[in-house]
Amino acid sequence: FWGATVITNLLSAVPYVGNTLVQWIWGGFSVDNATLTRFFAFHFLFPFVIAGATLLHLLFLHQTGSNNPLGLNSDVDKISFHPYFSYKDLLGFAIVLIGLASLALFSPN
Repeated sequence: FWGATVITNLLSAVPYVGNTLVQWIWGGFSVDNATLTRFFAFHFLFPFVIAGATLLHLLFLHQTGSNNPLGLNSDVDKISFHPYFSYKDLLGFAIVLIGLASLALFSPN
């Protein structure tokens, strides 16, 4: 509750629209249940938005390729994204997941 109050009050320093912006985020004149529900929904949905943007970025990167400011033909040294890079990313994800799961299961305190 107090964290939301302090962080949203930082937005009141924005010139001209600060107080209006804070009241719009709060949904009233103070932090209450509606504000906390809105923040909870934002914290729940934001990782899905980030994952979707990441997948969209990878799709466009895979279709058009990386930026080539020199205009040189770089098709000679290209390797495909899948399976080489995707398996490398999955291996790193699996290592981190196994490490965190083993910490949570074998040393919970």
